[in-house]
Amino acid sequence: MYAIIQTGGKQYKVSVGDEIFVEKLDVEADDEITIGEVVAVSADDASIKVGAPFVEGATVSAKVMKNGKSKKIVVFTYKAKKNAKRKMGHRQPYTKLQITAINA
Repeated sequence: MYAIIQTGGKQYKVSVGDEIFVEKLDVEADDEITIGEVVAVSADDASIKVGAPFVEGATVSAKVMKNGKSKKIVVFTYKAKKNAKRKMGHRQPYTKLQITAINA
């Protein structure tokens, strides 16, 4: 059984027991959250139920493992022949979730 959920403007295909990294949510570690924006649910590979835009009554329960920041990336911008350059770093915050149940 799997579901396609939407959070943080992105869609994720999840099954029970999966650990996913999503955009930072305003929750603490070890909290239980329920995601109600379920785009599609499949009980088996033969049948799938697709919502318009979301499946009615379907939810996904998840446990928050931790909040953190990903590795630093370097952003370097410059203008050719103008001696204008800028170097910046960025660390994207995330929330790590473990899927505990899919309620269709």
